[in-house]
Order: sequence, then structure tokens, then C-alpha cells
Amino acid sequence: MNSRTSWTGALLVLLVAVLCVAFTLSMSAQVQTKTTTTAGAPSVTTQVEKGEIVFVSGNSVVVKMADGTLRHFDNVPESARVTVDGQQLGVHDLKVGMKVQKTITTTTTPETVTTVKSVTGKVWFINPPSTVILTMEDGKNQEFKIPNGQKFSVDGQMVDAWGLKKGMTVNATKVVEAPATVIAQRAKVTGEMPPPPPPPPPADVPILVVEEVAVPVQVAQAAAPAPVLPKTGSELPLVGLLGLLSLASSLGLRTARKSR
Repeated sequence: MNSRTSWTGALLVLLVAVLCVAFTLSMSAQVQTKTTTTAGAPSVTTQVEKGEIVFVSGNSVVVKMADGTLRHFDNVPESARVTVDGQQLGVHDLKVGMKVQKTITTTTTPETVTTVKSVTGKVWFINPPSTVILTMEDGKNQEFKIPNGQKFSVDGQMVDAWGLKKGMTVNATKVVEAPATVIAQRAKVTGEMPPPPPPPPPADVPILVVEEVAVPVQVAQAAAPAPVLPKTGSELPLVGLLGLLSLASSLGLRTARKSR
């Protein structure tokens, strides 16, 4: 008995599921939905971040930013790439002291999503202003909620929910416009290798320094020779001259005495 009851319950659940699927397919087939998207003019912004790598261990990287703050990038993916001198380097190729620059380009595009839903059927029941049950083309009835301000086309005339009567063939169209924003970001990381270390100082090698000292040179000068009298000179003219002077003196004294 219990087995038969369980089988009956399972069949009932299966039947309900089939009916729900059939109802959903029927409803989706009767209600036509069209969605269009209109894109506006995009705007592009660029942000540049600069820093220097101060620590690298495995997939963990610490970067000192231009403002002095430290950023820890843990578990950097293997697919991450840094462009250095035209080469693509992975996280394991990074070096301490490397200059890195991240350029983030953000493109923002405004969009308008327009959804148009249309349905055609015969009024089977109306409960204004909230609901209406329509008999669709396949003969099945479907209930619809009436949005505020919804208009229906009846024989070329537009009426609201209060103007619907049983048996009327109506066509309803609902247009919904919703703004949307699409944001796309693209990041590019470039780097510069650290400068090579300075060469080691040379070994201590003694250097001989030769200094040139200017030594004054003394040149001996020979003494000038004494003047030599000509060989024609003698003492005889001098003696004669002295005698002449003596004679003149005596004559002068004599003349002076006579005049007195």
C-alpha cells in the first residue's frame, strides 16, 4: 500500500512539473520580448601609479610607491607580466630596485537598454486596474498583471484597464527603458631594471711616485783681470813735473817779497 502511494505521489509531482513547463513554454511563446541596447559616447580616463620594488619572495612583492607608502601584493599570479625593455617578465624575474609603473585605462560607456514586450489575446476576465486574463491564440488562458498607466489597443483605439470588456481582442505593448553603464578597465605594467652595481675597488698595489725637484745650478764666474799699464810709461816725467812745480813756487815767493 505504501509503495503504491509513493508511486502515485511521484507521478503527481511529475505531472505538475510537466504542466508547469508546458505553461512556461506556452507563455513565453505568446509573449514576445525584444531588447535593444543603444550605446552613448564613451569617456576614457588614465591613472598612472609609480613605485620601486623593495622586496621579492616567490609570488609576494612589496612596492614602495611614489608617496612613500608600501603596498604588499601577495600571491601574484603566474600570468602577470611586466614589460621591461620590450620583454615580458614574470613575477619570478622581478628584482629589488626595479622601477615599475602601472597605467590603468578606464573606459566608461553609457548605455540605454530598451525592452519591448507585446502580447495579443482575447479578454476572458478583467479585474481593473490590476489583472487581466487573456485567451491566447492556442486557446489557453494566461493571467497578466497590468502596470500602472498601461494602455491597450482595441480596434485601433487606445484604452486603459477600465475600458476592457470580456470578449475584446486586445494588443498590449510595454516599453521599458533602463539606463546602464559599462565600465572596462585595462592595466599595463612596465618596468625598468635597476642600475648595475659599481665595480669592486682594485687591489692595493704600491705606486711609485717620482717627484721632480728643481736644483739651482751655480756657475763659477772668473775674476776680472787687473788693468795692465802700457809698457811705454815710466817715472821720469813725474820727476820732471815735480821739479817744475818747485821752481815755479820759488819764483812766486821771491816776487812777493820784493813787492813788500
